Amino acid sequence: MNKERKEELQELCRSLKIEMNDLYLLNTALTHTSYAHESKQFPKPNHSERIEFLGDSVLGLVVSTYMYKRFPRMDEGELTKLRAYLVCETTLSKYAKQIGLGDYILLGRGELLSGGRERNSILADAFESVVGAYYLDQGLEKAEKYLLDMMREELEMTAKHGLCRDFKTRLQEMVQKEGVVEIIYQLLGAKGPDHDKVFDTAVVINGVITGEGSGKSKKEAEQNAAREALMKLGEQL
Repeated sequence: MNKERKEELQELCRSLKIEMNDLYLLNTALTHTSYAHESKQFPKPNHSERIEFLGDSVLGLVVSTYMYKRFPRMDEGELTKLRAYLVCETTLSKYAKQIGLGDYILLGRGELLSGGRERNSILADAFESVVGAYYLDQGLEKAEKYLLDMMREELEMTAKHGLCRDFKTRLQEMVQKEGVVEIIYQLLGAKGPDHDKVFDTAVVINGVITGEGSGKSKKEAEQNAAREALMKLGEQL
């Protein structure tokens, strides 16, 4: 790792108000597979997929434990829905954007030119990877504190007001209060093998792209696009 990259990661730690003893862990967490595959280094640099897997588990554990203790009257089904709502691509990418994570991700040329720093799927994965790196470096207690400080308000609000997963209906009801509005869901593309495709969709309101989302099905992608549009329009979710 060169001096410039080290200074970038130290700057990120300061902005996040965290300490990292091993900046190489953080660098790995922020190295996208596209960058590693295109690198001319030998051996190839480590990429984030393994540490992302770990971060996903840490995130699930922290959120599940908090919900179990905080909401003793919720049954298993309600807890599962709430966790799925909080630990999903749209929510995690939102947190990643809040902390400016996109500026620090190492991307291959193709991903960089196609706007990868703003893509929800890449940002959500990077967030999980950074959680994994912080957990490995500082332990579960600090990782838990960091995550809950960030997520507690939304978690409490969601539990209090309930889940409304039909974001498309909510978006339609919200914008049509202003009169006749055209809402179109536009498929931007799909990636991955046939058995594991991820669809990218935009919601276009009166000709303006207002939200984008990804999902394992076209319906899920449309729901996530509607959810992002609601957030941009100031709706409390």
